[in-house]
Amino acid sequence: MDQSLYPQWNIEAARKRKELAPGPLAAFKAFSDAVFADGALPKKTKQLIAVAVAHVTQCPYCIHGHTSEALKSGATEEEIMEAIWVAAEMRAGAAYAHSMLAIETMKHSQD
Repeated sequence: MDQSLYPQWNIEAARKRKELAPGPLAAFKAFSDAVFADGALPKKTKQLIAVAVAHVTQCPYCIHGHTSEALKSGATEEEIMEAIWVAAEMRAGAAYAHSMLAIETMKHSQD
C-alpha cells in the first residue's frame, strides 16, 4: 500500500467531490477559468505566477498542475525555475522582514 502523504489524483475522488458539493465546484471552476484566461496578463504569465505561489503555499497538486499548464502555455523550463526562485526569495524575505516581531519582543522583554 502506498504510504504517500498526498494521494494521487483519481477519478473516484473527483466524482465524490462533485457529488458532495457540485455548486461550489462549478463556481470554483468558472472562477479559475476566468482568472487564468488571457487578459492584461497573458495566460503564460499567470501560470508562472501560479507556479511561484504554489511553491510558497507548498501545494503539491498545484505545483504539478500549474507547472504542466505553464509548459502548455509556452513557458520554458528556465522561466519556470526563475519563477520558483522568485517564490523562494519572497518566502525568505518574509521570514527576514518578520524578524522585526522578534526584535520588538526581545526589546520589550528587557523592560
